[in-house]
Formats: sequence, C-alpha cells, structure tokens
Amino acid sequence: WTLGRVPRSVDVISVMYPTIEFLVELATDPRDDRPVIMCEYAHSMGNSTGNLKEYWDAIRGHERLCGGFIWDWIDQGLLKEEGGARYWAYGGDFGDEPNDGNFCINGILWPDRTPQPAAWECKKVLQPVEAEPVDLERGEVRVLNRYDFTRLNEAVEILWELRADGRVLQSGRVPTPPVEPHGSAVIKVPYEVPEPRPGTEYWLVLRYKLARDTPWAERGYEVGWTQFKLPVRAPEPEPIRVTDMPPLRLEEGKGAVRVTGRDFELVVDEERGGLTYTYQGRLLIKGATLLDVWRAPTDNDAARMAREWLRFGLDRIEHRVEWLRAAKLSPQVAQVELELRSSALRISAGFWSHYRLLVYGNGDIYVEARVEPDEGLPPLPRVGITLQVPGRYRHVTWYGRGPHENYRDRREGAMVDVYSGTVEEQYVPYVRPQENGNKTDVRWVALRDGEGWGLMAIGVQLMEVSAHFFTAHDLARAKHTHELTWREDIYLHLDYKQRGLGGASCGPDVLPQYEVHPETVHFDVILRPLRPGDDVVELGKRRRYA
Repeated sequence: WTLGRVPRSVDVISVMYPTIEFLVELATDPRDDRPVIMCEYAHSMGNSTGNLKEYWDAIRGHERLCGGFIWDWIDQGLLKEEGGARYWAYGGDFGDEPNDGNFCINGILWPDRTPQPAAWECKKVLQPVEAEPVDLERGEVRVLNRYDFTRLNEAVEILWELRADGRVLQSGRVPTPPVEPHGSAVIKVPYEVPEPRPGTEYWLVLRYKLARDTPWAERGYEVGWTQFKLPVRAPEPEPIRVTDMPPLRLEEGKGAVRVTGRDFELVVDEERGGLTYTYQGRLLIKGATLLDVWRAPTDNDAARMAREWLRFGLDRIEHRVEWLRAAKLSPQVAQVELELRSSALRISAGFWSHYRLLVYGNGDIYVEARVEPDEGLPPLPRVGITLQVPGRYRHVTWYGRGPHENYRDRREGAMVDVYSGTVEEQYVPYVRPQENGNKTDVRWVALRDGEGWGLMAIGVQLMEVSAHFFTAHDLARAKHTHELTWREDIYLHLDYKQRGLGGASCGPDVLPQYEVHPETVHFDVILRPLRPGDDVVELGKRRRYA
C-alpha cells in the first residue's frame, strides 16, 4: 500500500477482512480499474459467518468485486478421548505451550466433515440461481442466472410448491428459460390459491435442481431455492370468547399472587417476579426469568463485546419487584401488573421493566412487556423472557425459520415453515460451547410430552426462540462439549431480539441493524396450555379475545 492505495505493480487488489464500506470504496475508486478479491473474509470461528448476505449484495452490485475466500473450510480439531469422553481438542489440550487455543476452529464444517449451520447459509447466498418478485398475484417472478458460462436451461430444472401451515398444497414444474449467463427472464408459476383459511400465510417456493448428472452431484440435486410470501388476504380467525370461559379466583398472600381457574393455577412471586404454572395437575412452567439479557458469548462476542457485557454485569443480573398489583377485570379475566428493577450487584446501570399479565379463564396468559434500559449500556446480547419447563416436554414444534439454527444476520438459508424435532436436536455442538440453536421469525413454538400435553408460546410480533437442556451460564463455563452436563429441565428462550453473529473474532463485528440496541422495547407473548389432540397450527393463529 502506498498513500492508502495499492501499487500498480499488482494486477489484482486483495484485502483481508475488510468492512463492507471499505470494500465498496475500493470497487468505486475512479482512479482504479483492477478486480478486487478478498483473500480472506467471513471468519467462521464457532457460531459465526454473519453478514454474508451483505457482503454478496455488495459484490453483486459492483463489477470489479469478484468475491473472496471464506476462512475457512473445516475446523482443525483433533479427536481426543479422556475419561471415557470423546471430544474435539484444540490448542493447549495436549499440554502444548505456547498455543492459539481454539483459533484453529474456524470452519463451516466440523472436523468430521459434517456441515455446520453456517454451511447452509453459504449455500443459499452463493446459489447459482435466484428469483425476485414481479407480480406475485399473477404468479410472475424473474429468475436470475448467476452462472458465468452456462445457459440456465442447460443447468437446472425449476420446480415450484404452494405451501401453507407446513404442508404442500400444490406443486409442479416450470419450463426453464434459456437465459444467458448473468441474464434474467420472467416466468409464470401456475399456482392457484385456494379459498384463504383464517389467519393462514401462503408461500410460493421455487426449487432449482440439476438438469443432468455432473461429476459432483446427480441430476435432481437441489442447488438452491427461493421463498416468497404471497399477498393473500386471509380473514382474521374468530376471536376467543371470554364470556364462554370458566370463572377465575384471585388470591394474594404469603409473598405471592395466585390466579386459579377450573383447570390451572398461576403463581407469581411478589419478591423476584418469578412464576409457576400448573395445568390439569401438570407442572408446565417451573420457573421464569421475565427479563433475560444474557447469552453465552460466541467466539465473535468474546473478541470484544463480551468484555463490555461482563463489565456491566449482564451475566449476573438480579431482579427486584418494585411494585405488584393484581385485580379481577371480569369473572373470567384477572390482571397481574408488576415492575422490575434489574441490575448486577454494585453496578448502577440496569433495566426497568414493566409486565402486564392478563390471565384468562381458559388458562391463557397474555404477557405485555416493556423494557427500558438505562443510559450508557452497551448493545445487548438479547432481550426476552426465559421459561424453565420440565424436561418431559421435550418434543418441540415451531413455525418460523429452520430447520437448522439461524440468527438475524445469518438466516437467508433457513426457510419459513412448520418444523418439529426434539429439544436435544436443537443443540449445536460447537467445539467450544457457546450460544447456539436460535430460530428467527418465529410465529409460535410448542413444547409437548409424548402424550400431547404441553405449553405453547405465541408471538404477537415475530420473535426469536431457542430451547435447551442447558442454561446460558452452563454453555459459557464449558471449554469443550464433554464438559456440559444436561439438566433435567428445558430452558425456553422467548426473545424480542437476539444479537446477530458478525465475524469479530477476525474481521468486522455485527452490523448496526443486527445489534440489540439499549433502547425501550415492547413485545407481547401469549402462553397457552396444550392438551392431547390440540392442533398447534390452528391454535397458533388465535391471538385475539372478545
């Protein structure tokens, strides 16, 4: 570099871990015409590879930007057995001094070549075919051929699906137009929307599959997909009739407020604001943290932001109820209001939060939350509610992005749909344990036991969700996967927002639009008990009361 410029003796400009702004600056310098390639970018250490879409928006938007090389392909861990436990070891685990710790764990594959969630983001962002809406009501979309040397019809077949509520309603195939490399064409997808069902979202999915065998994959392999939310005007579901519900009983005393219905009991602690909830004799909520702002630092957090979080005591927040009021609003509705002051011991900066719990005779709890951070706090790990749920409710279903983990700056490769699995399957075993398993754009989530009893949470706004048999502190303390002890209970995080991932272990941090800024926020969640036979898809649409 000479006076901030690359000497003309270099044919190709190469930089390492630039910000997107600097990359664009290089590409638009009127004094230069050379191609720009990042020799390293998107450092993928642990739960990482955030902001990849924004890099590629810039690359595709500027002719001189040619791409870059993600650091790197695979975690360079070594399998080690100790005390009967097998785990991936890294620097220092063999008594080696000096060492770089886990700075060799930077891949989008685990050491055994299993793809990590970041690999699916890379595949989506880099897919060779994409589409954009033209007129979705008429089924018109524009397909973009990103291949450099191949006509589109020589490369892929285009299949389509009309989806709703996790099911395929219609499907078919569209003739692939002979689009030249880097060209585009408008196609018409012949879907027909059925009579819209109340509260239902409809999605059009295009899938791009290889048209012929290749040396690396057989015909029919999916190289990419695009999902569009269709502009369908579905009617609102019928509101839940309050007057049809059984009456409630409200009691105060012995340090708690109790709301009891025909089938349930809610107990709210007057000192710390915790709560328990029992439905038809089954304990569904064992405890709750109404304000949770901590996450186990990712490798990117640990590079800078985690030090700020620890300085402000976000890992050791204590809660105190400032006031609590309870009243019956009608025979079938009780209201519990409380205000919390939350801060770490000997730390002045903290949070004020206000909660209004509307408890209905059918067992529903409508939670209205307002969180007000003090001035001077750094961007936060998360803002949300955490519920402690007995471990028997280990079968999880959600309507949001999935099936793999995703975050606000790494969610392009996760389609919105209805997914199911176990809580154990949501754990992502990063070589050094850290925050994992999050899901974004979640409409609702349900935890059930083998018989169908359980609890669902419905976001009045889109929320982020994760469920684990570990606490965030468990993950933060562990240095290797075998050091984690699975707990008996599930910790269900219902977040207004969680911080993105970025790439600050070696490169730019989380972009401003993906931070959780310390500002006043409002969010609402409905907690609803489940019985065997309940249809969670339909129950998730019912959010209004009358």
